[in-house]
Amino acid sequence: MAHTATQSRLTPEQVAFYNREGYLKFEEPVFPQPKFDGLKNHFEDMLAKLPSDARPEGMDCPHFVDTQLFEWLFADEVLDLVEPLIGPDIALFASHFICKPKGNGKRVPWHEDSAYWGKTFDPMNVATVWLAIDPSTPENGCMNVIARTHSNGYSDYDPVDTATHVFGTEVKPHQVDKTKSVPMILQPNQASIHHAKMIHGSEANTSNIRRCGYTMRYISTHCKYQPHFNHLIYLARGKDPLGNCKGDPTQSYEELRRFRQLHVKNGH
Repeated sequence: MAHTATQSRLTPEQVAFYNREGYLKFEEPVFPQPKFDGLKNHFEDMLAKLPSDARPEGMDCPHFVDTQLFEWLFADEVLDLVEPLIGPDIALFASHFICKPKGNGKRVPWHEDSAYWGKTFDPMNVATVWLAIDPSTPENGCMNVIARTHSNGYSDYDPVDTATHVFGTEVKPHQVDKTKSVPMILQPNQASIHHAKMIHGSEANTSNIRRCGYTMRYISTHCKYQPHFNHLIYLARGKDPLGNCKGDPTQSYEELRRFRQLHVKNGH
């Protein structure tokens, strides 16, 4: 059953900042400490079970098979951050653990999420909550955003080497104004929120400190959604007037997880 609203966690000034700049840093604890510790411990168990040849940057949509994650994905602490930005009727689109191991964590090329999602949503109004599991700093490859780039969302791309990059394309250099780059420096249990059309990326992690974040992506259920046969969205709060939320948070979808491991880009 979908949750109902409690109260906004954002001030009008923070909402205005997000709408103007395309991102927001939330530098308060997202979860009560015991709840955050539960998520981190859950992630550590997941990481320990990864095959030895699997890269930890690519733990894509684990909620398709790990239904315990909805304890945090549907939590009021998160949805009360999202509702002021996209409204009271909220669908969960995706989630990812993006873990850059110390020493050899891959670079994430400059990109817009919207460029990969194409016509999936109309309007393309996806709010991503990036929850820091570890400290996230320039030294260990924190995410960087290019402020005020969320009015476009469909830049031109060049290929890059996937041996050193999490995925294989990057916004052409002349379309990235690095003078407007803002590092998302976060402590564990803090978060950033960014718009789907925002240009963002992150450098390789060559430090001796791991960098992990959990991305939780939400859309308004009033967005027109072009369903993908390899994906499901879930009603997180409010109503689903278009009937697009087919995901059942009590059910495991192993076939979707396998497909995405083979075919879907991920990483921030």
